[in-house]
Amino acid sequence: MASQVFYRKWRPQTLADLVGQEHVTRTILNALKTERLSHAYLFCGPRGTGKTSTGRILAKAVNCLTNKGKAEPCNECAICQAITEGRSLDVIEIDAASNTGVDDIRALREKVNYAPAQAEYKIYIIDEVHMLSTNAANALLKTLEEPPPRVIFVLATTEAHKVLPTTISRCQRFDFHRLSQQDIESKLSRITKAEGIKIQPQALRLITRSAGGSLRDAENLLEQLTTYYGSSVKLKQAQEMLGITGDKRAGEMVGHIMANDITAGMRVLNAVTNDGLDLKQFNRELVAYLRQLLLVKAGSEEAGDFTAEELAVLKDIASRADMEQILKTVKAFGRLELGFDGSYSLPLELALVEAAELPTVQTPRQDTKCQQAKPVEPSPLADKPKVTRPKDSKPEEKQPPPPPKQSVAKPEAAKTPTQPPASNALPATPAATPPATEAAGIESKLDELQRDWRSVIEGAPQSTRRTAALAILRSAGVTPIAIKNGVVILAFKYTYHKEKIDEPENKRVTAEILSNFLGRPCQVECVFEPEDNHLVREAQRRGAQIIKVEEK
Repeated sequence: MASQVFYRKWRPQTLADLVGQEHVTRTILNALKTERLSHAYLFCGPRGTGKTSTGRILAKAVNCLTNKGKAEPCNECAICQAITEGRSLDVIEIDAASNTGVDDIRALREKVNYAPAQAEYKIYIIDEVHMLSTNAANALLKTLEEPPPRVIFVLATTEAHKVLPTTISRCQRFDFHRLSQQDIESKLSRITKAEGIKIQPQALRLITRSAGGSLRDAENLLEQLTTYYGSSVKLKQAQEMLGITGDKRAGEMVGHIMANDITAGMRVLNAVTNDGLDLKQFNRELVAYLRQLLLVKAGSEEAGDFTAEELAVLKDIASRADMEQILKTVKAFGRLELGFDGSYSLPLELALVEAAELPTVQTPRQDTKCQQAKPVEPSPLADKPKVTRPKDSKPEEKQPPPPPKQSVAKPEAAKTPTQPPASNALPATPAATPPATEAAGIESKLDELQRDWRSVIEGAPQSTRRTAALAILRSAGVTPIAIKNGVVILAFKYTYHKEKIDEPENKRVTAEILSNFLGRPCQVECVFEPEDNHLVREAQRRGAQIIKVEEK
């Protein structure tokens, strides 16, 4: 004979055995004592919180031969034992997920009129009642409102919002709460002692966390561990079974991010990747650790389940980080859960750079875009002639604004070299360089920019080394396709990378990198170009020609 699984073997048999649902058990027990039972109950709540078990306990309590339906069931009389063993003819359990049609409910309405076979009350337990079709639920309404004497309905559901309001109004509703980790851990401890299982406290706590508030899930996980590893279970074995890395490097990673140490964070990511860890699971644990840090920083550490050692480490990290940076990091890694498949580490690396970037980098003068990227040779900006002047110009030469405006139209200014004059020339002469002259010089470097893209990245200024923009330009498949009027147009294969570079700070850094390579200030414009177009453009650059275009 096969042994019973834990969640059936250790199912509560009295109201006092129910874990974490005192508001439900107290109300039902008072109703039994005062003989004020309802004809229909609706039990709502997450899975594994005791809804069906409460329905069976209620069925035993109202039919118990020893207590005459006025207290807890004795679990010793013939009726109680028959209900416990599932062989009572007067307790009918129906799975609404398998009996959704109106014909099933019509058959139920016919059988309801028959008197109980042995017990005093006939109990109908309809599980997952929200799965009934609308017609079936409407067919049940009249019977549910005025059932025959000695009939009690118990409806259970995990999604109360899907139950018809007319059905809810005919029932006495009880909302079952998700179980706390303390309640689940206490119940598992009793089970392990009774079953002779030796398990490390850390492993038991890990099972409790993974259960998500469901006692049935926790009992199933415990049984899986004991079936595979025997009666002695250690933390490492629990981590392997649950697919949890348990790697302390998640905490180390968070520490490096809060210290804005991108280099050390990259080393941790490389080590995790080289060790073959599941990157998606590592990201989940990283987000969970960040949540714990967020709780500690907000002063709500009582909401988490921390050991004294864990709490001390989290408080140390929280003391060196501000709330804004923690929130930014949670968002950066949290959004990876949506589409991250864990096959490569680039999304994690980009999130690391974005999260660890110094906050001061994001608040510079955003109205000067390319002006901050000073080239090697001092040169006025094409689009802002009033701002820059040669180094040897006197400060007072910047004061009168009229001269530059009047001298822009001088024809001889077109022959003015890009280098500022050595002598004390008129203040308007350097600013009189037409934008077209300087733009033409940049446009001639398009081929060089396309050919030596690696040199663009390797020669980036030191101030841009630890930025998300440089990381994207290095590995996102970027192609310079044109330079027009001092604006470098970059084509991206993926919209995600285009949108990231389009952010003001990343766009400023990109302009600084390109200006450094070109030797002149520039601006940046981003366009999306699918991968097929990239291949065609690369072939054209190598000398290929388009001879025919097929219409789609």
